[in-house]
This record gives sequence, C-alpha cells and structure tokens, in this order.
Amino acid sequence: MDIIYIRELKIDTVIGIYGWERQIKQTVVFDIEMATDISKAAATDSIEHTLNYKAVAKRLIDFVSSSDFQLVEKLIEQVAEIILTEFSVPWVRVQLNKRGALRGARDVGIIIERGTKS
Repeated sequence: MDIIYIRELKIDTVIGIYGWERQIKQTVVFDIEMATDISKAAATDSIEHTLNYKAVAKRLIDFVSSSDFQLVEKLIEQVAEIILTEFSVPWVRVQLNKRGALRGARDVGIIIERGTKS
C-alpha cells in the first residue's frame, strides 16, 4: 500500500453551532492521507493510473466551501465518505483542524480513519 497525501488544505466554510458562526465563514484546515497503489502510474508515467490529488482537492474545496454544517464531526465524515466512494480509495485518514476555536489553544480538531488499510 502506498499513501498519497495532502497537507494543510485550507478551505473557508460556514461551520459551528453559535449564531455568530452561522453568519461568517471560518477556515478549516485538512491533512489527508489516502491509500492507493502507485506502481502502475510509476511504470506508465500516466496520471490515469494514479489517484489524482488535484482532483481530490478540487472536489473537497467545492464541497466544503459550499457546506453549512454545525459540527466538525459531520463535516469530516462527509469528507472521508467522498474520498472513499468517489475516488475508490480503500482507506483514508483525515485530520480537520479548526484553528482558533478554543481560547488558549493553538488549534482543535478531529482525526478519523475510515476504510481498510492493507
């Protein structure tokens, strides 16, 4: 198993439970690891034989920027599901960071793993 990753993908979205949070966009930051097999892409030097991380990032930017969830738990589950189903990834690890959400802490967030890691 090989891992293709995206680090610090910053996306502005409406997220939160408080009234003021429903009126503004906040930046959430994603770190994503996706299991794949790069051997065919390495042999052919062709983008068609690998997981296109630009396509993944574009899809997530489109989805997250237009979403309107209250909880980061719901958002991160939806992001993992998109990656697993739309990009045929068997395993994904997603970290969502909501910087500035907790006074006194640099950041706060969630890390989830979904699928099967072989």
